[in-house]
Amino acid sequence: MINQLSERFRSPALFWGLLFAATWLLSAYSFQLYKASGARWIIKFPSAWEWKLDNRISSFMSWLVEDASFELFTFRELTRFFSALIEVPYDAVRALLADGFNSGVGQQAVEVLPSLSWIAVTLLLTLLAFRVGGRRLALLVAGCFLYLAVFGQWQSAMVTLASIAIAVPFGVIGGLVLGILAYKSAGFERLLRPILDLMQTVPIFAYLVPILFLFGFGPVSALFATIIYAMPPMVRVVLVALQSVPTQLHEAGQMAGCTSRQMMWKVLLPSALPTLMVGVNQVIMLSLNMVIIASIIGAGGLGYDVLAALRRLDIGGGIEAGLAIVVIAIALDRLSQAFSQQDHGQNEKLGIDHIKPLPLVGIVLLSIVVLALLGKLFPFLQSYPETLTVTTGSFWDEAIKWININFFEVFEAFKTALLTYLLLPIKRFFVGIPWAWGIVALGLIGWRVGDLKLGLLCTTLAGFIAVNGLWRDAMITVYLCGVSVLLAAAIGMPLGVWAGQSELANRVLGTLVDTLQTLPSFVYLIPVVMLFRVGEFSAMVAIVLYAMAPALRYAAHGIREINPQVIEAGKVSGCTRWQLLWRIKLPLAVPSLLLGLNQTIMLALSMLVITALVGTRDLGQEVYIALTKANTGQGIVAGLAVAFIAIIADRILSALAKSSQARLGLVT
Repeated sequence: MINQLSERFRSPALFWGLLFAATWLLSAYSFQLYKASGARWIIKFPSAWEWKLDNRISSFMSWLVEDASFELFTFRELTRFFSALIEVPYDAVRALLADGFNSGVGQQAVEVLPSLSWIAVTLLLTLLAFRVGGRRLALLVAGCFLYLAVFGQWQSAMVTLASIAIAVPFGVIGGLVLGILAYKSAGFERLLRPILDLMQTVPIFAYLVPILFLFGFGPVSALFATIIYAMPPMVRVVLVALQSVPTQLHEAGQMAGCTSRQMMWKVLLPSALPTLMVGVNQVIMLSLNMVIIASIIGAGGLGYDVLAALRRLDIGGGIEAGLAIVVIAIALDRLSQAFSQQDHGQNEKLGIDHIKPLPLVGIVLLSIVVLALLGKLFPFLQSYPETLTVTTGSFWDEAIKWININFFEVFEAFKTALLTYLLLPIKRFFVGIPWAWGIVALGLIGWRVGDLKLGLLCTTLAGFIAVNGLWRDAMITVYLCGVSVLLAAAIGMPLGVWAGQSELANRVLGTLVDTLQTLPSFVYLIPVVMLFRVGEFSAMVAIVLYAMAPALRYAAHGIREINPQVIEAGKVSGCTRWQLLWRIKLPLAVPSLLLGLNQTIMLALSMLVITALVGTRDLGQEVYIALTKANTGQGIVAGLAVAFIAIIADRILSALAKSSQARLGLVT
C-alpha cells in the first residue's frame, strides 16, 4: 500500500497538482486560520525569533571603520590608501579627457594644460580602430564619437570614459590574478565559485551600500563598486580559457623545459588570448552598466545625466544621454572584439600591417600637440561649438505628450485590465503564502526536480529570508518578477522561435535585442513613468522590456541548433510545418528555452531593484532605502535575500534543463 502511494506520488501530474492545491488553499485561507486560532506566527515570522542580522552587520561595519586597527595602521587608513590608488590615476585620466590640468583650487584654479580636444580623442580612437580592425571599424568608431560631439554629450561622455579607463584595467588585472590562482589551486577554485555566484546575483544597489559606508560619496566609491561588479566574469573566463588550452601545448612547454612561470606567461596565457579578450569585453560592458548606476553615489558623467533626467521626468534629455551610453558601448565593444579577432593576413590585404606602431604613435602625439596649440587660437578645435550641437530632446518630449493626449484612455484601460485580472490576483496568491509552508514547498520543489541536496539548499535559503523578517517583501519580489518573466517569455520566446526559422527576422530582431541590451536600465524607467506614472505596473513594463532579450536569444539559438537530419526525418515522415514546430523543434529546444528563462529571471531581478526608484514595495525598495540611509546591515541582508531568490530559481531551472536534456538523449 505504501509502495503504491509512493509510486502515485512520483507521478508528475499528481505531485504538482497536490502541491499547487495545498499552496492555493493555504494562501487563500491563511488569514482566516490566524483569526480563528489567534496564532499570528502563521502569517508573520515571530519577531522574537528573528536574527536581527542587519543590526549585527551595521555594528560590525561601524567598528571596522571607527575602531579596527592592524597595529601599524587602522582600517580607515587602509581604505584611504586604496582610495588613493584609484583616485590618483582617475584624476589624471579625467583631467586628460575632460577637465584639463589645473593649478590651484576652486576660483583660484589656473589651467596649466588643456584636456584632449574632441578632434584629438576622435582621431586617436579612429586610428586605433583602423590599426586593429580596418576601415569599416574606423568609420564606425569615428561616427560614434562624432555623435557624442554633435549631440552635445561630449563632456559627460569623457567623464564616463575616464571612469571606464580606470575600472577596466583594475577589473581585468584583478580577474586575471584570481583566475590564475583558481586554475592552479582546486581548493581555491571551490572557495571562489560560491563567492562569484553570490557577487553575480546580489543586486547592483546592494554593492553600493557598504562601498558608500567605507569610502564615502564620490567617484572613487563609484569606481570601487564598478570594479567589484565587473570582475567576476573575467575570473570565470580566465579559468575556462586556461582549462581549455590543448594538452599538446602543455606537453610542448614541458618538453621545452619551461618553468611554472614560463608555462603560464609564455604558453598558456598567449594561447588563451582570444578567449581572454571575451572576458575583457564583458568587463567593459559591465563597467559601463555599473558606472551609470554608480552615479547615485557620485560617479558623474552620462549616468548622472540619465539619473537627473529621470528625477525631473525629462524624457528627451534621458534618451539622448542613454543613447550616448549606447554609442560608447558599441564603439568599445567592437574595438575589444577586433583586438581578440585580429587576422594579420586580412590586415595585410587592407594595408594595415604596413602601419608600424611607433610611427603611428608619433603621428598621434604630434597631432595632439598641434591641435592643443591651435585650440588656443581657434576654440572650435578644442571644444565642439555649442551653436552647432543638435538636440532631439524636444522631439521625444512632444512624442510622449502626443501619445499621452491621444492614447491616454487606451493605456489606462490596458493598465486597469492587467492589474485587475493578472497582477493583483497573482500578488494576493504569493503574499498570502504562509512563510512556513513556503519554505516546505520550495524544499519539495527542489527535491522533486533535482535531489535531496537541492531540496535542502532551497529550504535553507528560503529560511534565511524568513528569519530576517523579509518574507512578505520577498513574496512581493517573487510576484512582480514572476509576472514580468511570464510576459517577457510570452513575448520573447515566440519571437525567438520566429528568428530561429527566418534569417530576415533574425537580423531585424537581433538588432532590436542588441539595442535593448545596451540601453542603460535607468532609461527604461523614463518613458514608462511618463506613460503609466509610478507604481508596480510601470515597474513591470520596464522589467519586461529589459529582461526580454535572453528569452528571445536563447529561443532562436535552440531552434537553430537542432540537427537538420532530425528535421529532415520529420519531413520524410509527412509532418506538416506546424507538426514540425510543435512535435520536433520545440521539444528539442526545451533545454535552451529553460536556460533563456533562467537568464530572463536573473535580468528581471537585477532590474527589479532599480525599479524601486518608481515606487515598488519589495526587497528592491529595502535595498534602496538602505542606500539612502547608508544602512549597511539592511542593504546587505536585503541584497542577500534577492541573491538567494535568484540562486533558488537558477538551481531549479538548471536541474529542469539537465533532466530535459537527459530525456531527449542530449547528455553525452
